[in-house]
Amino acid sequence: MLLPKKVKFRKWQTGRTNPNKVRLATRGANLSFGNFGLKAETTGRIKSNQIEAARKTISRQMQKTGKLWIRIFPDRPFTAKGAEVGMGKGKGDPQGYQAEVTPGRIIFEVDGLTDAIAREALRKAGAKLPVKTRIISR
Repeated sequence: MLLPKKVKFRKWQTGRTNPNKVRLATRGANLSFGNFGLKAETTGRIKSNQIEAARKTISRQMQKTGKLWIRIFPDRPFTAKGAEVGMGKGKGDPQGYQAEVTPGRIIFEVDGLTDAIAREALRKAGAKLPVKTRIISR
């Protein structure tokens, strides 16, 4: 699973935003490497294990042909309190890392595959993610 080598702060603040304002991705919004890509349609936070599950799905479909690029990196820590723990007593311990995704952001790119295989691989990968996605091509 993906995680940063070193972090400046163990716990980040939530960073809530206005849900009525739609923030579109400006960086990472165009295909840079492959011919097909998986683009986020909604805002969300994707955990490192979800990225890994989608990556495995794409790799399995690709077999031994083609190349895959992961365009997001989970650098934001998230915390959770244990089961059956009462309210209060501070913030929970860091549980893992997640990537913040805004609409328009490219999550995965693939190249060297036929149209049908690439679309099927990205469709299955999109089902593993907590955001709505769209398959795009050059």
